[in-house]
Amino acid sequence: MGEIQEGEWLGLTPPDNQMESEVTLVPAGDLAVSIEFESVLSPEVNARVRALDHLLLKAKLPGVLETVPTFRSLLVYYDPLVIAWDHLTALIQTLIPHARPERIPPGRRVEVPCSYGGRHGPDLEAAAERLHLDPDALIRLHTGAELVVAFLGFTPGLPYLMGLPTALNLPRLTTPRTKIPAGSVGIAGNQGVIYSVESPGGFWILGQTPLALYDPQAAEPILLRPGDRLRFVPIAAESFQAIRQAVVAGTYHPLIEEPPERPA
Repeated sequence: MGEIQEGEWLGLTPPDNQMESEVTLVPAGDLAVSIEFESVLSPEVNARVRALDHLLLKAKLPGVLETVPTFRSLLVYYDPLVIAWDHLTALIQTLIPHARPERIPPGRRVEVPCSYGGRHGPDLEAAAERLHLDPDALIRLHTGAELVVAFLGFTPGLPYLMGLPTALNLPRLTTPRTKIPAGSVGIAGNQGVIYSVESPGGFWILGQTPLALYDPQAAEPILLRPGDRLRFVPIAAESFQAIRQAVVAGTYHPLIEEPPERPA
């Protein structure tokens, strides 16, 4: 390929200005590279991670097998028999200056029905008391926020959400639960989650959605994607089971609105 010019091989023009932050590339065994952005959890850093992920997927580099985004890093699996470490990392370095939020395709808009409190949200009242809110005010804050899926992890299809109001910032539970039902909606720190399968966890459980975030039998097993924009919609506890039955029967389809296409 000769001397690699910044982004030239992918048809990228040089950015108007550099985004000042340190990015390091670290070997993760002999089959992956971890691209580490700033050591803070912020929407801005996560947007850069998702932008780089998008650019790498668009590049379709021979030998790159899989990319795994997180809050502040991107793990890239590769075949060293197809692309060497030096060559891969040099190409990645040329993309990093272009990994900017405006490079990310618009996310889908998704509405997630949620039954708050009671048996579906065992921590709602305790969380409200800890935050000096009444439960209804907490629900209004939670449903009023547009949350972004930062990445999927921990269990298949589990979304880590950013964009919670600062008024809902809570430390994780002192003693994590050993079993949390699938669909449970939780908060901790500046993050939100929806547990995709029954699993342990340390988030405060405010409610539960009847949607199936992970269905290995479905044509698309994972419901959500990084970059999706979520809003929780409160539903009555009595509606939960009816929606759940319709989900299992394949007759209930949540609102998932595709973004408008950007002009070429």
